[in-house]
Amino acid sequence: MTQAQGQAESGLAARLSAIDHRIADAARLAGRDPGEITRIVVTKFHPSSLVRELHSLGVRDVGENRQQELSSKTAELDDLDLRWHFIGQAQTNKASAIRRSADAVHSVDRDRLADALHRAAEGDDILDVLVQVNLTDDAGRGGVEPDDARSLAEHILALPSLRLRGVMAVAPLDEEPASAFARLRTIAERVREVEPTADWISAGMTGDFVAAIDAGATHLRIGSAITGPRPDRG
Repeated sequence: MTQAQGQAESGLAARLSAIDHRIADAARLAGRDPGEITRIVVTKFHPSSLVRELHSLGVRDVGENRQQELSSKTAELDDLDLRWHFIGQAQTNKASAIRRSADAVHSVDRDRLADALHRAAEGDDILDVLVQVNLTDDAGRGGVEPDDARSLAEHILALPSLRLRGVMAVAPLDEEPASAFARLRTIAERVREVEPTADWISAGMTGDFVAAIDAGATHLRIGSAITGPRPDRG
């Protein structure tokens, strides 16, 4: 290992440790057990080598936004015991490729996508999925309308190769995260009325995960605060 590589890995370890301490502090402040919160490291645009470094530091849950990158990294890192979370917007024609690589899909926002993921099942494998909810007033954003979340959850429950785990959302930029995540928590309760075991709430990123934890988030999606700036793709 070169000196530069050692310094980079040391910086990565320090950032990971700092975030984990902040998560633990926020959980305790909310009267929660830090152990019930899963920290997903989002490695968008970073090389597979960074994921290997993260694995060596104890990371087991990794998130990707793009199908091509998910497929490439899972193929390259298939020797590692990682749980891959697909958290980006999904096209139905990419459902098969996503299903082959992901352990959990956080962004199911319509019946057609759920159907496509189900059709892509091979054998008796079960895919964990979450209902993505749009908390904004922009209908073009990813996510089902809040009033339709329960209906989508019921549709997913009718597809035997999918396991409904809960809900996911991104806080709007023009709203306090605490109020947005409080609304998501109410939606999560409605979903649990149709499937009591669907208790995941995927919410919270670098800038708002403390508010998400206070609102009951079980899965946090944290990227550059851990990985460092994304590489220049130009």
